[in-house]
Amino acid sequence: MGLFDDLSRFLETRLEEFLRNHPHLELQALDEQLREQEAETLRLIANFQTREKQLQKEILATAQEVQRWHARIEKAKGAGRDDLATAAEAREAALLRQGNQLWGQMKGIQARITQSKDLAQRTQKRRQELKEKLRQAETARATSAQTDAWAEAPSYSFSSTASAKFDPLEQSFQDWETQEELDQMKRNLNR
Repeated sequence: MGLFDDLSRFLETRLEEFLRNHPHLELQALDEQLREQEAETLRLIANFQTREKQLQKEILATAQEVQRWHARIEKAKGAGRDDLATAAEAREAALLRQGNQLWGQMKGIQARITQSKDLAQRTQKRRQELKEKLRQAETARATSAQTDAWAEAPSYSFSSTASAKFDPLEQSFQDWETQEELDQMKRNLNR
């Protein structure tokens, strides 16, 4: 296991160095992570909303059952059947507890939906900020590349009277004059 751990640390270190040296790639990786987090958050919201609807249906069904057993309690009491009324009251109390539990679960799910929506909004905002940083980094890279290209471009001499076109005759004379100066310097050094 030690070799794999060492290799893993080495690769992680190299990746971190690479990303530090190429910040635009690091920004792209962060953007990908935020996109995945946003998608996961939206899936959670959808799941929570589905569960919320299920709980609402269960609460409604439980409330209808409570009403049915409450009517039975009244009917049993009116008919003098205290044994049935007591059993129906116990059932009604159990249904009320169940309804309260379902209500609590629904409130918890609603709180999670709110939290997840807040997280999704924060994630979207962070992605927008990151996209702006990516645009700035790309602009900086393009400007740097353009500046490098200008620095590496060959220089041309132009005559003052000529237009901005390359003058081959001017270049020939400059080459010849430069060569003459070099030859003269060599002769002076040899003396």
